[in-house]
Amino acid sequence: MKQIEAFVDEVYHSVGGNREEIEELKSEMKNHLLEAVLELKKEGKTEQEAIEIAIERFGGEKEMRSVVGQLFQTQKVFAKRILYIALIFFALTSIVSGVLWILDEADMNENLIVAREIINSLEGQEVISENMKAGIFALVEDKSQILNLQIYKMADVERVSETGSVSYHWNEATPVYEYGVFNSSSKPNWMLIDLGYSLGSTEWYVQMESVKLFGFIPFIFNAGIAIYATLFTVWATINAYHHRRLNAGWVIAFALLNVFGYLIYILVGKKKVTA
Repeated sequence: MKQIEAFVDEVYHSVGGNREEIEELKSEMKNHLLEAVLELKKEGKTEQEAIEIAIERFGGEKEMRSVVGQLFQTQKVFAKRILYIALIFFALTSIVSGVLWILDEADMNENLIVAREIINSLEGQEVISENMKAGIFALVEDKSQILNLQIYKMADVERVSETGSVSYHWNEATPVYEYGVFNSSSKPNWMLIDLGYSLGSTEWYVQMESVKLFGFIPFIFNAGIAIYATLFTVWATINAYHHRRLNAGWVIAFALLNVFGYLIYILVGKKKVTA
């Protein structure tokens, strides 16, 4: 029935999207209309009357065109938003991880500078005077990453084996000076790092406990990448569904290979078109 075909073609005339999907939807609409026409003819309607009633019941050309257009537009917007959110998570994860790594490196360099200044100030001294203790305290108190600091006499912590290797056993000695901000036992190990410095000194050894920002990076990175990968897989799966090529194999490829999986999907699709 040419009138029904013309109606369906007009409904989908300006709809953009995958051509295979559109043709399949057009075929479904035609079948529904033809079934409605047959039912109406059984009720005694003429063919023309049945066609007009079926089209009217279906919604009419303008209304159906608007509904179909909005449906395809909503699908496109939804898929794009998922992709944009996935890319935002990927970018934020990379930025935050990079910033934490830079800050952690800065803290470690600052710790080294603090240790070097302390050892240099104590060089040639047998004991730590009260003025020296005040200077060390002033040097350390504004370093928020340093939680605890101990200063030992090198002779108390250094051990030389028979083979000549040197090791430091600061936990077996009594510190000459100690600075503490927090009880380290209240913090998880992944947040802390023990740092020992002798820096060529034969007299003094500095041991400090510092916050390790690097410990946050694996958690943030893994969580962010997991969210990104999940959203990207959802986006790629929606596209494959619209292209009528969705199957379990492609979903697994998107989930495991991410962008590379989608590139393979595109390449395979191009080969099928040119074949």
